[in-house]
Amino acid sequence: MDTFNEPYTRAGDDISLDAVREHVRSLEQSHKANGVPLSGRIIHVCHQLPIAPTLISPAGAQGVGSPVGNRWKLAPRYGHAAMISGIRSLSATHDQLIIGWTGDILSPPSSTSPDEDTIIPSHLVSQADRDALEAELVGYDDDGKVDGAQGKIDYVPVWLEDKVAHGHYDGYCKTSDVLIGTSPCPFLSFACPQTPLWPLFHYLLWQDVATEYASADAHYEHYEQANQAFASRIASVLRPGDLVWVHDYHLLLVPKLLRGAVGEGAGDVIIGLFVHTPFPSSEVFRCLPRRKEILEGMLGANLVCFQTYSYSRHFTSTCVRVCGYETTSRTKYIAIDVAGHTVSVSHCPVGIDAVRVARDVLRPGVRPGLEALGALYADKKIVVGRDKLDVVKGVLQKLRAFEKLLHDYPEWRGQVVLIQVTSPALSDSPKLERQVSELVAHINGEYGSLDFIPVHHYHQTLKKDEFYALLSVADLGVITPLRDGMNTTSMEFVIAQERTKKSPLVLSEFMGISQHMGEALQVNPWDLGDVAAAMNTGLLMSPTSKAARHAALHKVVTTHTSHTWAAVLVKMLLSQINGQTAARGTPYIEREKLRERYESAGKRLFLFDYDGTLTPIVKTPSMAVPSVDTLTALSKLTSDPKNIVYIVSGRDQQFLETHLGHIKSLGMSAEHGGFIREPASGDEKEGGEGEDWVNFTEQLDMGWMEEVAEIFRYYTERTTGSHIEVKKSSITWHYRSSDPEWGLFQCRQCQDLLENNLAHKRPIEVLVGKKNLEVRPIAVNKGEIVKRILYLNPDAEFIFCAGDDKTDEDMFRALHLFPRTPTSPLSLEAPLSVTLVSPSASPAPPAPEVELAVQPDAIFTTAVGPASKRTLASWHVTTPEEVVEHMLYLVGEPSSGGAGDEEGKSYL
Repeated sequence: MDTFNEPYTRAGDDISLDAVREHVRSLEQSHKANGVPLSGRIIHVCHQLPIAPTLISPAGAQGVGSPVGNRWKLAPRYGHAAMISGIRSLSATHDQLIIGWTGDILSPPSSTSPDEDTIIPSHLVSQADRDALEAELVGYDDDGKVDGAQGKIDYVPVWLEDKVAHGHYDGYCKTSDVLIGTSPCPFLSFACPQTPLWPLFHYLLWQDVATEYASADAHYEHYEQANQAFASRIASVLRPGDLVWVHDYHLLLVPKLLRGAVGEGAGDVIIGLFVHTPFPSSEVFRCLPRRKEILEGMLGANLVCFQTYSYSRHFTSTCVRVCGYETTSRTKYIAIDVAGHTVSVSHCPVGIDAVRVARDVLRPGVRPGLEALGALYADKKIVVGRDKLDVVKGVLQKLRAFEKLLHDYPEWRGQVVLIQVTSPALSDSPKLERQVSELVAHINGEYGSLDFIPVHHYHQTLKKDEFYALLSVADLGVITPLRDGMNTTSMEFVIAQERTKKSPLVLSEFMGISQHMGEALQVNPWDLGDVAAAMNTGLLMSPTSKAARHAALHKVVTTHTSHTWAAVLVKMLLSQINGQTAARGTPYIEREKLRERYESAGKRLFLFDYDGTLTPIVKTPSMAVPSVDTLTALSKLTSDPKNIVYIVSGRDQQFLETHLGHIKSLGMSAEHGGFIREPASGDEKEGGEGEDWVNFTEQLDMGWMEEVAEIFRYYTERTTGSHIEVKKSSITWHYRSSDPEWGLFQCRQCQDLLENNLAHKRPIEVLVGKKNLEVRPIAVNKGEIVKRILYLNPDAEFIFCAGDDKTDEDMFRALHLFPRTPTSPLSLEAPLSVTLVSPSASPAPPAPEVELAVQPDAIFTTAVGPASKRTLASWHVTTPEEVVEHMLYLVGEPSSGGAGDEEGKSYL
């Protein structure tokens, strides 16, 4: 079994930035040589633009929207520095678009609000002002310009209504500790209770922190509306050959919605999704009421990427357990099989802009601050912590651990101080701030004196010079959140210490950065004794050990930078093009064209799979009974003498006879082509018993079945919930009711055993199906049955063939033997399913070729599933109900809208 003990990077990703960029260029040249259109442009989709716009009314204007005209003032928006730095670095090689919400539109201080900017409601910003902002953003540049940049960066704003914007962000995305009856946003006129995403991703369940009236599903409507607005905006600027990267948990629905917004070209869009936060285990994520909608949105991407390997494993496990999908192993990626196409899953941790941080550490204002702090605590060891005042940052636990240090190691009393800075967070909690203040007062009262204060707590936002001075002067850095993504402060600490003390770092093992920085002193922040012991070790560490650990950390931090991260993302996304994960868009079947060919044909063939094609997939196979509409469609089709209709199913004879046997004119093939019952004709329709079943396995060696059954019994004993289904021509091991991950693992083990130890000795093939593993004779499959039916009905001028899974691809393959632009009449040799069964004891003479009447444009191979499903079919419909609706349309019958017997239905 796979483990979570994986290295920080994959092989080949720990090389220089220039080497990664060279690899990117090589991939692009290879794709272009193969005819793949690449625009050379990357679209980054972020929650907010890295630009803060302020709307200024000129003198004499009456206000916002005044006909006199307004102008915009643009300034950098601070936050997400590592991500924005990485994105901007790509301008060295590519043109880029950054798409994001404008943020609240501000106006400068006025006489009524002299001390702060005023937020302008979005509906008061005129279309002319919006157009003016978009024009102002063209060619905008700030100090983020990359040296040697060749490509340009354009900024594209997304306009959201205030209620949607804040319901999306302050509501569904971020809020973690808001009291009922209050609202952090003036545009939300209703209560804003505990909401899911950010808390959930950090292992905070809403019932833990909210009142009984809190809703775990509040504001999802706003979240969906905002994501749809982003998808529509991307589609409006998208060009063929663009690469699209969607960033973070605010926009998890965008990949799927973007494919819907693009329409027919959806399969050609290459989309990556990077999640900057932790991703929780499946047991936590499954608590989310909209869990499936969120996962389906994410799986619209070609590549889903996380900060660490463990987060990617949590995601794949959640997709398996919540959605019922299965995973496949590939050379570099784990991939999720999503309705016929695969989505790659990987990890690529974000770094910082090491060059810029090293430059900022040398700013003129840093040295005076460093010297002042050094003089103030000249005879003391300085422990530094800097965190947001969020519950998950573990500030309370850190303070308690420092208290334990002073308690368990009394020699440090009076010798060490903790300088803890807590910057305000969006969801500042007065309760948490009070708890921190009370604990600081308690520690200072217990271990301080008139001339010594052990803990100095500052609840404020530090200026850049103060921040780097604090990191530079520290004798020990302590960053111990309870759960965090990357936490760039730890990396900035390493660079700040390069020119000073090379002090060690205590890090929480629950950070995404922890695997990255193996030379730090890693601790469990909940274990106060462990943290206190690590602090003691760090304070006593020898200069030699400090230097060695620092050198290793410094190499990692300066190698795996934000620039490298961005380049690796591009490389990973380019590797998805024309690969197994690339989704080929199969067009939706054209109803009018279908009817036109149907009505003009003198003889027609209909070939239907059963499960997943005429009826939905259900958890209990015996409950998959045909609906009223299905029976009506089959009866009407078979009543027309021009139509030959077959069910080509993996079901056994008894099931088909029970549910469909009363339709005498219906042909049926059971057990994936092992048996066939021809449609009744003449008197047989009026009440005869109909045709007998023909067994294609009578002349085959079936002695292998007991050997396979023995292997299946072995795995059944070891896989709770699995069972064996024995048919006359095949044997199947089902694990749908077992634990999904364990069942899939056992399936792969069993498949490996069968293929390597039995299949090469016996005339069998091993087929992996939907939550099952089937073994059948090589000579028996649905493709052979389709060839037989076609061979016996060469005058058919219309063929409709529908299926939904891997076994149905054999049918599509059989019908794709014919060239699309034939230069001569199509012909078909006698298939094995004709020559294998001889009506007499004596050998039959060789069967001749037959000439086919059908034309290629009258063959409608149709896959059931999304347009992105990898299939040999030429057309697709989305659901089994749509297959039935199309058949009713052909025979002129309306759909009743009923689904038949719904008992036991469990859609996966």
